[in-house]
Amino acid sequence: MVSLLPRAPSLAFLAKSASSQRPPAPSMSSPFSAASVAAGSEAAAGTRKLPVLLFDVMDTLVRDPFYHHIPGFFQMSMKELLEAKHPTAWSEFEKGLIDENELAKKFFKDGRSFDLQGLKECMVRAYEYIDGVEDILCCLKKNNY
Repeated sequence: MVSLLPRAPSLAFLAKSASSQRPPAPSMSSPFSAASVAAGSEAAAGTRKLPVLLFDVMDTLVRDPFYHHIPGFFQMSMKELLEAKHPTAWSEFEKGLIDENELAKKFFKDGRSFDLQGLKECMVRAYEYIDGVEDILCCLKKNNY
């Protein structure tokens, strides 16, 4: 991945040396996860007999950097960040309505600039599995989910 793209805020291109506590960086090239694509191809082949499991990702499987690291990146409290950021810029970005450059211009209500590359690096460093999730996912994989 070369840049922040719409949908889930993934910054995979920066995650070159992931620790065992760090989940594989999600890809933004498709709205579908590799697991759902694999499950879909198995279903199409008629071999899938297990139920499909869906998980929310942020703060269910991995820690959400927005709540845990982004206020500190901007040297603000969460309250200050929520007051300063544009109310819809991030959701517009996640939906693909604006690109990364437009997000950078629109992120703060007052239009102030910030280190976008630093924000991406902060987010990549912050992604990690919630305690116990990696074991659950490994167990599910061993059971063909």
